[in-house]
Amino acid sequence: MREAGRFGLLVRLDLMRRKKMAPAELGSVVAKQYAVTGEILPLDTIGRLFERQVDRAPNRTAVQINEDKVTYGELDRHANQLARRIRKTCDLTGSRLVALCFERSIEMIVAMLAVVKAGAGYVPVDPAYPAERIRMTLEDAGPALVLTQPSLVAKLPLNGKPVICLDRDLSAAAAEDGTRLQQTASAEDVAYVIYTSGSTGTPKGVMVTHHNVNRLLTSTSCWFDFNADDVWTLFHSSAFDFSVWEIWGCLLTGGKLICVPYWVARSPRDFYALMAKEQVTVLNQTPAAFYQLIQVEDSGFVEQLKLRYVIFGGEALNFASLRPWFDRHGDRVPRLVNMYGITETTVHVTYRLVTASDAAGETRSLIGTPIPDLQLHLLGSDLRPVSDGDVGEIYVGGAGVSKGYLNRPELTAERFVTDPFSDQVNARLYRSGDLARRLANGDVEYLGRGDMQVKIRGFRIELGEIEAALADCHGVQQAVVLARKDGPGEPRLVGYYLGSASAAELRDHLVAKLPEHMVPHTFVQVNAFPLTINGKIDRAALPAPALPTLPRQVEPGTQLEAELAVIWRQVLEKTQVGFDDNFFDLGGDSLLLAGVQTRLQALLQAEVPITDLFEFPTIRSLARRLELRNTPSSAQAVEQRAMKQRAAFAKQQARRLRGMS
Repeated sequence: MREAGRFGLLVRLDLMRRKKMAPAELGSVVAKQYAVTGEILPLDTIGRLFERQVDRAPNRTAVQINEDKVTYGELDRHANQLARRIRKTCDLTGSRLVALCFERSIEMIVAMLAVVKAGAGYVPVDPAYPAERIRMTLEDAGPALVLTQPSLVAKLPLNGKPVICLDRDLSAAAAEDGTRLQQTASAEDVAYVIYTSGSTGTPKGVMVTHHNVNRLLTSTSCWFDFNADDVWTLFHSSAFDFSVWEIWGCLLTGGKLICVPYWVARSPRDFYALMAKEQVTVLNQTPAAFYQLIQVEDSGFVEQLKLRYVIFGGEALNFASLRPWFDRHGDRVPRLVNMYGITETTVHVTYRLVTASDAAGETRSLIGTPIPDLQLHLLGSDLRPVSDGDVGEIYVGGAGVSKGYLNRPELTAERFVTDPFSDQVNARLYRSGDLARRLANGDVEYLGRGDMQVKIRGFRIELGEIEAALADCHGVQQAVVLARKDGPGEPRLVGYYLGSASAAELRDHLVAKLPEHMVPHTFVQVNAFPLTINGKIDRAALPAPALPTLPRQVEPGTQLEAELAVIWRQVLEKTQVGFDDNFFDLGGDSLLLAGVQTRLQALLQAEVPITDLFEFPTIRSLARRLELRNTPSSAQAVEQRAMKQRAAFAKQQARRLRGMS
């Protein structure tokens, strides 16, 4: 493809954007242009596109975590060295997949680049996942090689697979040649495989090509002007496809990528402070995570931000929840964008700019219009388009539709169907299972899942996978899992079961098999499942979980305990809390705990690490922890306790002597 032709089309797209052409009209024009010329697509691999950015500015910072950073030139050299080591270590002519298991780090980005430069596709494995989930992923993917860190290798079931461990000095490949390799992959080869929840109890790997990723960035450039001055955050797990947009959206446009440490990502106040310190310009968030940042500002913690874009994805966005943000920041800078997306169609499908007037009058999740090189169809059960205003299932066609599922030809054939609306040979539609309706103005309203798939905290979850794991537990005869919203916070997973197992046994069983976000919050034992007239389980008739027994009211031992109790009651929306009750047993979750942190830091006017709140989940234990922070040093504390003990002993001796006289 000629570089000039591609540049010319982008210029035309920019002109259309500047003329404020409606998204639907713009999308139609671009789709027609692509159908005729194909020049909207940069037909090259991720590795080659990254190298173009290196050539433009090799000394610009590419990736940073805490105070460690690496330039584009250094990142390119390290990736080239590791890519050569990969080619020497394993044969990529058979399996062309390489598994990656890293904490968020510079080494993780080096490994991703090295894999694609070596001509393979990477399979991200989150080290936070339980051993059983990791085992299933590695067995299904069958990678030719595993790249990881020394601290993580012990938890990986390698089963004879070769492994390369990278430390902070990348010494495992430092002796290799750092020049660029001859390219062996094409744009149509797999760039990565990300595993999503599977209804049969087995996760399924989605195969996404370089072509799928590259066109995502090019085809959205009519809305975004990402450039070398942008600072992005890698906030999400590498096993969650939002990270694809964060990593490659940044590095293929020359920006700086800030890797957010795990615990900072779970502390809204700490993350907010990081955004201010690093002057982040592009923020990608699930709505649930962004709501926590709004609460940070509501608490009075407001710093100067440099955001240009806040891009939502992963779950439904309630526009009304953005009102406090718009009241403070307006809707011009930054721009807030809602993007509906699916892993199988390469991260994002639609674009919808959200305005203050939207937030003032809307509570619906409006997802806008499709990306220019995609088509979004709302179809009925007969696979015919539904009328505007009627509910249909979302089918997606176009250049973002991935290759399908790894090792799952039957499921691929079921979900990736022939596109009856396209004249192109072998064109396919992805059947999403999501429901929506098109409004009179062309906007699309997202209505949620049409099957057993749900989204919790931005993660897409097949309830059937949890049910399969639950039914595999000893003492369980039958199991059903629902996502319910019976109290404050996000919807929570509830596991219903017929059998003799205890809730503790079920939780222990699932924690060993499933990621934390897939373990039900509550378990309900039933004598029988209600049935519909057709003999199927009537999920709508399942009872709400019983509220926990109200804690026994005990007088607080300190003023701090009393103040903590007030915060807990506000966040949990309860009239009573016990001073020795576990926060999570009372209905709390990690997002609500972040609300406790925000209020507590405002009360104390001091930083409280989120790790303390996880480690000390009762009012009494947390109060003691906080009080210790304000006490003298450990040595002084020991001496003070010793003095008190000696004084108490002396008093006892005196009383004993008086009794003897």
